[in-house]
Amino acid sequence: MASNFSTKKITWSLEPAPAWTAIIGIVLLGLIGVIPPLGRFVTLIFPVASLAVGFFLYSSYPILYLGFTWWLWFLTPFVRRLADVGGVYTEPSPILLSPFLVTAICGITLFKQIPKLYSQGKLGLPFILALIGLFYSLLVGVLYREPMRLVIATLEWFTPVIFGFHLYVNWRSYPQVQRNIERVFLYGVLIVGVYGVLQYLTLPQWDRVWLTNAPIDSICSGGVEPLKCRVFSTLNSPEPFAGFMAAGLLLLLCSTNKLSMPAQIAGYLSFLLAMVRSGWLGWLAGFFALIFSLKEKFQIRLILVFLIMAVCIVPVTQIQQFSGVTERFATFGNLKDDGSADARQETYEETLNIALTNWLGQGIGGKQYDSTLLALLMNLGWIGTIFYVGGMLLLILNLFYQSASRNDAFATAMRGVIITIVARLPLNSPLKGVQGIIFWGFLGLGVAAHRYYQHQKMLSLQEANSYFIGGEKGNMSG
Repeated sequence: MASNFSTKKITWSLEPAPAWTAIIGIVLLGLIGVIPPLGRFVTLIFPVASLAVGFFLYSSYPILYLGFTWWLWFLTPFVRRLADVGGVYTEPSPILLSPFLVTAICGITLFKQIPKLYSQGKLGLPFILALIGLFYSLLVGVLYREPMRLVIATLEWFTPVIFGFHLYVNWRSYPQVQRNIERVFLYGVLIVGVYGVLQYLTLPQWDRVWLTNAPIDSICSGGVEPLKCRVFSTLNSPEPFAGFMAAGLLLLLCSTNKLSMPAQIAGYLSFLLAMVRSGWLGWLAGFFALIFSLKEKFQIRLILVFLIMAVCIVPVTQIQQFSGVTERFATFGNLKDDGSADARQETYEETLNIALTNWLGQGIGGKQYDSTLLALLMNLGWIGTIFYVGGMLLLILNLFYQSASRNDAFATAMRGVIITIVARLPLNSPLKGVQGIIFWGFLGLGVAAHRYYQHQKMLSLQEANSYFIGGEKGNMSG
């Protein structure tokens, strides 16, 4: 039977106790980093402790493992900033490896399932194609990259695909995974959104220290002070924050949980204060994809929710303290004098011809690019890109052409999330880090939903046939 995301209530429970004891222990470990001189200790021990908890949850509580992994992606940069204040600024910080390491545990699933790939169905093949493209690029990178840089790049590129594959092959657990993700993104948007607004208004000490030391000049204009910095909340910069918030807000449009409304108010306000135009455009594309995919009763409700959000948020943006949002919107009509647009155009002019003739690629771990096209062609080359993008396109096409889960509003919302990222591919490179996890994770979960509903439909048909045959035999014997 199809699940209905819009009418489902989300409950909170701290059971099973062993799992939650381990998770709460990690939370406390991250928080004590702000206390001098414990910051240095947390910087070193947090990745190891996270990995240990990840293994424990993966082996004993697989659904909680998924929630733990999502939260690490949302909150680890914040833990790093606390530890820097309680110790000493560290660049690069080992803490940032935590979500990558915990997600990499899904590699166990990959190795276990590869021999069974044929029985897993054709939907598992696109993940393997993408991994082949990445593996090719890894081999090329061995020739050009330093070992440490290559290891980090491998984690950045491989973990999102492996995570998506893990979600897909566990398609039988789709209803439990769906409920877990609903809960994660509900509380995630609420907590990350509220902190984002507070960050903009007060700019806590740990954020100031990080902004002073981090090599990111585009976050603040006019000094590292409140009301002068774009929101990045608990993440590393405004762009990944906007990518997370766009996804979470689209999911919450289909939720009627009592916390959904305050979460969306905080989420939309902080999303606007991030001032990431590509994020706004991506959300808009996802919103239209969502509204045209839902049934009429959900469409009406979605429009009403959006109008309520607009009534709550638009007047706030007219206050002087939030005037930067209005100014940022105004730049849509004057891109000629826009620095970031000029920088992207200059990058394309300098690199596009080289990228289009780069058949072999330079291997993962190379220069960072704002454009996904340039990032793929320069790192993976045409050979790796064909495999990687081929697998990605097969999953996207299946996600939008399948119909088994049409009555599942959550599955429909996932397609909207995919559109938010696809729409931003020419403007950003959202296939790595937290945005990559969201993209590949929802691709994996989307095809898992499709297979789950196909299986349920098949069971229903078998049950009906069995009943019909049994009844027919009864009548004949009578």
